[in-house]
Amino acid sequence: MWTGRFLRVAANLLKGAGCGPGGPKIWPLPTKRCFSCLLVHRRSVLQYPAGIPAWFHFYGGLKPTVLFPLCRTLKKDAKSSVDVPAHPLTVTDIKQYLRSKGVPFHDGYSCLHAPSIFGKPKSDVPEGGMKESYSMFIDKTTGQFLCKETLVEGSWEDLQDCLEVMQKEGQTWISPDILLSYSETLEDQEERERELKEVHRIWSSSVPLLDLLEEEVQLIKTMFQLNKLTNTTLKRFGVRFFKPTKSLVFPWFSGRDSSLRGIKLLSAASKEDGRVVYTEATVPKSSNYHNLFGLPLVGRKDTEVVLTGSEIDSMAVSQATGLPTLALPRGVSCLPPVLLPYLEQFKKVTLWLGGDMRSWEASKIFSRKLGLKRCSLVRPGEFQPCPSEALVHGRNLARIVKASIPAAHKSIVSFKQLREDVYGELANIEHVAGIKWARFPELNRLLKGHRNGELTVFTGPTGSGKTTFISEYALDLCMQGVNTLWGSFEIKNVRLAKIMLTQFAMQRLEENLEQYDSWADKFEELPLYFMTFHGQQNVKTVLDTMQHAVYLYDISHVVIDNLQFMMGQENLSVDKFAVQDHIIGAFRKFATNNSCHVTLIIHPRKEEDDKDLQTASIFGTAKASQEADNVLILQEKKLVTCPGRRSLQVAKNRFDGDVGIFPLEFNKTTLTFSSPVKAKQKLRKVKVEKTENPEQTEEAETKVKTEKDLKPAKAPKAPRSVKGASVRKSEENGEGKKQQ
Repeated sequence: MWTGRFLRVAANLLKGAGCGPGGPKIWPLPTKRCFSCLLVHRRSVLQYPAGIPAWFHFYGGLKPTVLFPLCRTLKKDAKSSVDVPAHPLTVTDIKQYLRSKGVPFHDGYSCLHAPSIFGKPKSDVPEGGMKESYSMFIDKTTGQFLCKETLVEGSWEDLQDCLEVMQKEGQTWISPDILLSYSETLEDQEERERELKEVHRIWSSSVPLLDLLEEEVQLIKTMFQLNKLTNTTLKRFGVRFFKPTKSLVFPWFSGRDSSLRGIKLLSAASKEDGRVVYTEATVPKSSNYHNLFGLPLVGRKDTEVVLTGSEIDSMAVSQATGLPTLALPRGVSCLPPVLLPYLEQFKKVTLWLGGDMRSWEASKIFSRKLGLKRCSLVRPGEFQPCPSEALVHGRNLARIVKASIPAAHKSIVSFKQLREDVYGELANIEHVAGIKWARFPELNRLLKGHRNGELTVFTGPTGSGKTTFISEYALDLCMQGVNTLWGSFEIKNVRLAKIMLTQFAMQRLEENLEQYDSWADKFEELPLYFMTFHGQQNVKTVLDTMQHAVYLYDISHVVIDNLQFMMGQENLSVDKFAVQDHIIGAFRKFATNNSCHVTLIIHPRKEEDDKDLQTASIFGTAKASQEADNVLILQEKKLVTCPGRRSLQVAKNRFDGDVGIFPLEFNKTTLTFSSPVKAKQKLRKVKVEKTENPEQTEEAETKVKTEKDLKPAKAPKAPRSVKGASVRKSEENGEGKKQQ
């Protein structure tokens, strides 16, 4: 929010620009209207395409060429928090406020269009063309605004304050210097200047492809699979080649004055098995890289556009169809709302983001932001791969675009409309199953994968390590590019981040502090976000924050730890089981409507220590297990001790019915769980005090003797998979035939 000092500067600027009569005035600050609800990890300069995260190379993959020196400064970044309105902002609220201030506007697809207040009103606009001249766009969901003429942008609160200043001064416009000079600190300015110098250095050192020898051009085209793209197309889009790193350079030109604002470098390297791995790097860093590649080539009167997931795909579509094309800066991972104003002029938007199921799911999610009625989607298939592959194989790209299907559909459909969807699931069974876990192969055998739009209920005894396990469970997916939002109401974010960082580094960093910065830099690159809530919270506030995060960051996995912390804020006179059913129903609806996977941790009822938990052990009514697509139970034998005394049970699997149980082993050093590979053990009953911390429980465990000291160790049996029914595997199979 603006400070009193800033308002004084604003008044002086108005006076200096001739915008206000009299001397500078000081106005009271508006009431503070927002608070921070999300913490956001900043990313480094290196950015990798979907499916190949930056940290992939740290785990034995091909190491990319480091193009720019990376450093970590120990300072609090003001941009690491996202303001979410205390009371959700609606488009009705925005319209009513604009009307009260006399600001004309008209409805767009995802934004309201209004005349810019950051410049003198144009007097030469013909009657009837007033709406077309509107250059300020206000996001209907967040209130964020952008003036395309001056590139001034800010929050809804910033726009309100600007209008208040104008009203006080009795003026019709305000100097853009107010916001342009206020938003940056000295450190931000220095960082931006460094990045801009780096951009111009690389751009000036890179060479247009047409200036290279013909042999070099052919080699580059072969390396990046550009053989079907003509030199004219590459020149038209301004593609260059940077020799020091052997990278293609894609420019980011400002739409305002065509100045160079950033670049993306695409590098290629071959692995031992013959596969080619492509890596990307952007300057500025990816969080500030908002380049719609190809935007300078789009005319003001163009009403149709094709959105692609990569720059090469965009050039392929443009060459083959002649249609305006734009490439999203982050591919299928995210569509930043700041880009929406640049897409408002198009009456038809075709999304062709790739040739796999992940791009298909991203297309459906992005179309909701853009407006379903104007969007059509290209369904991936054998004859409809990604645009660059379609061009290589001689497909008719114009016909594929024309055959795209509408994103909007009616509430009632026939099988004819579902036919292609059914075929797509049958033809891409592995992709439909979801993203596989890298650390839990047994979970892949049962659940098959992590899928969007599902609700997973997770439970386990107190002190068994539910939070520790689910943090690694979510971290595994996040490391594979799943945008994750954590809502930890039980433990604070600092402690949770410490646990996840230890699991990520697979070592105790307190014993290796000299490695902290290196691992923290890698951890920052993950698409991981945290709610700042702690303790009792109202479910409506939590859902509003989740909705906000889905819109801004395209969150596809939300973890809620745990349900009981949202029940204390409700009316105490209402039945607590009815309250819980309402909350579960709300999360079920959220998961379905937003195509987002929600993992909900629920404490179980109090059971006997020598009894295993069942689906009926989940606290509350049966609604939790009925609404859930998956039910996971962390089992723990508290009266015995040995490695692998914990196990994970899949008690429900709506995807294909496979259920079962497999053992887990807690590693205290790395705070991770894995399947034990030990000799058969004799279990001995012991008295173990209840504890909330699984680490303390591990310390309390006593050593046990193996059945035969000299007998070679045997690996445990594979986890049993049972179709259609919930059958738990006896601990005796993996731990010994007898318990003593």
